[in-house]
Amino acid sequence: MKLFRRARRVPDYDARSSDAELLSAIGAGAADALEILHRRHAPWLGARLRYRCADPDVVDAALQDAFLSIWRNARTFTPRTADGDAAAWIWTIAIRQLVSALRRRGNKWIGDAALESYEPVGDASAEDLVLVGIEHGPLGAALNNLSPELRLAIQATILDGLTVREAAQLLGVPEGTVKTRVMRAKARLREQLT
Repeated sequence: MKLFRRARRVPDYDARSSDAELLSAIGAGAADALEILHRRHAPWLGARLRYRCADPDVVDAALQDAFLSIWRNARTFTPRTADGDAAAWIWTIAIRQLVSALRRRGNKWIGDAALESYEPVGDASAEDLVLVGIEHGPLGAALNNLSPELRLAIQATILDGLTVREAAQLLGVPEGTVKTRVMRAKARLREQLT
């Protein structure tokens, strides 16, 4: 029986560290790194989540759950590019937590064709229903069939409503690359959905 766990070395980090470096430190158990990451990302995540859901309590719960999930899963983050990857990874967690929070809120749909009819029982907004429909309907399946690069570009620009410049910054690629990926993603989605 081991009495002591082997201590993991926490990577060096500070407020100027990249998101990937902070996630690495969080994965090693550095709560201070999570605080830095939270200060850096919570404002824009909250704004984007409020754009999707008018209930501030649901948004707050989703944001809190997102950072709890980041704390628990930071070790699983593997950077492929500079920092755009980390912000996209964080956003994915946050939006999924919002969808989960909306489900927990008690919105129910009638019948087996729930996602096709979008008939809410309760106080679901149209945006809430579309968000759930996108994730679980035919569009969600088509999005999941896209390559990660194309999916991230279409999610950032179309689903998240970012400008091309914002998406390029988030994804860590040039603006022209974002435009090309969105164009290719739209063409592939048209093929899959027709």
